[in-house]
Amino acid sequence: AAEHQLLAMNANIGAARAAFLPKILLTAVAGTASRALSGLFDAGSGAWSFTPLLKLPLFDAGRSEGNLDLALARRNVAVADYEKTLQQAFREVADLLDARTRYAEQLQALEAASAAQAERLQRVDARYQAGMSSYLELLDAQREQFTAQQSALAARRALAATGASLFKALGGG
Repeated sequence: AAEHQLLAMNANIGAARAAFLPKILLTAVAGTASRALSGLFDAGSGAWSFTPLLKLPLFDAGRSEGNLDLALARRNVAVADYEKTLQQAFREVADLLDARTRYAEQLQALEAASAAQAERLQRVDARYQAGMSSYLELLDAQREQFTAQQSALAARRALAATGASLFKALGGG
């Protein structure tokens, strides 16, 4: 959008510069003419007119120069907006790439923690089956494994959302 706005401002500059040039208008009219309606299409009732017109912008109290200055100023604003938009886009992509790396590292650590909690649950369950551990300890191990799994899923979701945002920032649908 910023690029199209910049192109439009450049076109406005061309239009403002064109106001300094002379304008030539050519008008031609052909038809029939008669004093009575019944003779409108008789022989010799044809009529035509040709009118050339030359307009020179000799003195317009600085209006053309003002319009050119305004178009140049608006183009400068559009250039600044375009540069700002580009910088924002690059910053957004860099931030998303960094976030993707951090979420991938976090996911790896949380999956390792989830695997460790699953192994702990197996040991506590074996001790409970053998009568060496209480049911409260088994429930605690199950709760901690569930929490670790939820954390890993949340990190996986954040990684996927970051990937989608990165795809969008790079111009994807």
